[in-house]
Amino acid sequence: MSDDRTSTVSARQDLAAALRLAAHFGFNEGICNHFSVQLADGQFLLNPHGVHWSQICAVDILTIDPRQPSALAEVTALHIHGAIHARHQQAACVLHTHMPWATSLTCLQHGRLRFVHQNSLRFFDDVAYDESYGGLAESAEEGQRIAACMGDKRVLFMANHGVVVTGASVAEAFDRLYYLERACEVQVKALSTGLPLQDIGDNLARKTRAEFDAGANYAQDHFAALKRLLPADYKD
Repeated sequence: MSDDRTSTVSARQDLAAALRLAAHFGFNEGICNHFSVQLADGQFLLNPHGVHWSQICAVDILTIDPRQPSALAEVTALHIHGAIHARHQQAACVLHTHMPWATSLTCLQHGRLRFVHQNSLRFFDDVAYDESYGGLAESAEEGQRIAACMGDKRVLFMANHGVVVTGASVAEAFDRLYYLERACEVQVKALSTGLPLQDIGDNLARKTRAEFDAGANYAQDHFAALKRLLPADYKD
C-alpha cells in the first residue's frame, strides 16, 4: 500500500473515531454537524449526512471533490468545510459542532470565552468571533464569509449557531474541541452563580498557553487514549 493510500486510510479511521467520540461526549446534535480532513490533492474527507455519529465507520467517510460534490454530503458541510480548507492551509482538520456549553456562549449578546480557568487559557489569543448569524450556510458565499471570519485563529464562535475548531491533525483538532467544551462548561456554570467571574491577566494567560503549546505530544496521546475506549469496528 502506498504512503498516500496508507495516510488516507488512517485519516478515515481517525475521522470515524473523532465522530464516535464526539457522540460519546455529547458534542453531536441529531444527524447535523460535520467533521472533515483535507487531502493532498484538494479533496477532503467528510462524514455523510444521515448516519448517526455513534455508528460511523471508516468505510462511511466520503471523499469530496469540490468540483463534483457528493449528493450524500449535507450542502452546508460542503460550503463551510470547502471554504475553510481552501482559505486556511493550517486547517488540515475542521470540526463543526453545536455542542451545548460552547453554543450557549454564542447565544449571549457579545458572548466571549473568558479566561477564567486553566482550560480556557489553551485558547488565549486563538479565538475569532462571527457576530452575524447568516442562516443555514446553503450558499458558497456564506461559507466563504464564515471562513473569512476565522482570520488566523483556530477556533471560531459563530453567533446563534455553534463553533468551528481546526487543527493540523484529527488528534490536535479533537483535543482542542474537547477542551473548548470543558472550558465553556466551567464558564457557564460559574456564570450561573450570579457572582462576578475572576479573569486571569493577559501576561499569565499568554505564558500558560505557551506552556500548553509546548506539550507537543499531548494531543496525540490524548486522542490515542480516547480511541481505546471505542470498539474496533470504527476502523472498518
